[in-house]
Amino acid sequence: MSLPQEDTTLTRRPAPAAQPAASSHAEPHEEPGRHWFINRPKVYAADVRGRFRQIKWAALVVLLAIYYVTPWLRWERGPGIPDQAVLIDMVGRRAYFLWIEIWPQEVYYLTGLLILGAFGIFFATTLAGRIWCGYACPQTVWTDLFMWVERRIEGPRTTRIRLDKAPMTGAKLARKTAKHAAWLAISLLTGGAWVFYFNDAPTLMNELLHGEITSGVATFIALFSFTTYFFAGWAREQICIYVCPWRSFQSAMVDEDTFLVTYEDWRGEGRGPLRKSQSWDERQAAGLGDCIDCKQCVHVCPTGTDIREGQQISCIGCGLCVDACNDVMRQIGRPLDLVRFDTQSNQIAKIDGKPERVKLVRPRTVIYSLIMLVVVCAMGIALLLRPTLDVSVLRDRAPLFVTLSDGSVQNAYTIKVLNKTHIARSYAVTFEGLGNAHLSVAGDEAAGSGGSLTLTAEADSVATFRVFVRVPAAAVKSGSTDVAVIARDRASGEAGRHASVFMAP
Repeated sequence: MSLPQEDTTLTRRPAPAAQPAASSHAEPHEEPGRHWFINRPKVYAADVRGRFRQIKWAALVVLLAIYYVTPWLRWERGPGIPDQAVLIDMVGRRAYFLWIEIWPQEVYYLTGLLILGAFGIFFATTLAGRIWCGYACPQTVWTDLFMWVERRIEGPRTTRIRLDKAPMTGAKLARKTAKHAAWLAISLLTGGAWVFYFNDAPTLMNELLHGEITSGVATFIALFSFTTYFFAGWAREQICIYVCPWRSFQSAMVDEDTFLVTYEDWRGEGRGPLRKSQSWDERQAAGLGDCIDCKQCVHVCPTGTDIREGQQISCIGCGLCVDACNDVMRQIGRPLDLVRFDTQSNQIAKIDGKPERVKLVRPRTVIYSLIMLVVVCAMGIALLLRPTLDVSVLRDRAPLFVTLSDGSVQNAYTIKVLNKTHIARSYAVTFEGLGNAHLSVAGDEAAGSGGSLTLTAEADSVATFRVFVRVPAAAVKSGSTDVAVIARDRASGEAGRHASVFMAP
């Protein structure tokens, strides 16, 4: 049997027995529906019970609970500071994650999280194929939820097929309306929950209830609600098959020791319906295997994939076909796991009569683990050692300098002091590299003058100062002089440093 053209992982197979008459693979109950990309049969996924279905339910409940509940969690940080546990404050240009506060200057932490997430998916894929796609991807989670709503309102698979084929009636219209109303409600909750991550959740909820939200908030809620409704309700598996790039990357991530959903074709082929008058010995003598061609593995698949045709990019590795096939095997009294999670090396070992092995520790998993460990350690150390203050200096370029009447030369600077603590701080500011420099702050006599300034920054804020630096004529060096602007916390002694220059004729 040749593999489909879209196969990405080749499997070694013995030559199967002769197949029954053509059309045994056809899907008699699937008809063309709405097609967004190609003329693809509409998928009517059936319900199924089993171990992997229970795992998917558990993952769905946990992930949705995290998504919807997290914006409502509180974390006390002190007066004047948001108490939302997880908040991305676009107006205040800050991000809060429990006890961690991220400033715009620390955007590299986001880079670290992205690297960690990417290699985490690489690691999971190397071990168990598209386990992310099957259990944790937002597209999978919300599509699964929408399908559950569809089954509750329109009925099981065969009922939904008949309903779509039937002419429009009052009962059909009522069911369709109820389904789409439920989908839209979930979509609105999803869009609203997403916006809560960027605003104080209780405050925004109060504004929503009183119709006082801004046009920007309304636009983003509408945008995310529409994408949820379209992706999970209409596009569904076509996002996974044609849009998501990860389906193509997976072939570079898996190897012969990766656990994938597999079909034991040497045991299942050739396929044929089960006849009560035929014993299993007679069935085997006729060249038929354990697969009775019931197509339950196809019916329960959310992407409509026939796993019996080998590994395909449309398979998201959810394992629902394993549950469906095992249920059939129990009913007909045959060994379980005709369809199962297994590795290519184990499949070959079974054919050759060799012992199976599980190899979790191998070069790829070790490399991915080490990279994730390095990233976690680097981010942890950076968080532990990060300074509580930062200083930036911008020297005026027009004019480059001013020569005063007494011959002294003056430069002007804009100094910003970032106070990351939750209390007001005073800093001693000096210019290192200039002799006999006289410092002053425009409009702030309290900051003092002379060789050092005292600048104050409020808690959790950036203080901006206009500073003039004057050097006597006798101490002026022509051209450019390198200087270091140092801001030192008068309480803790911690210092921030920024390089600049002093210009003279």
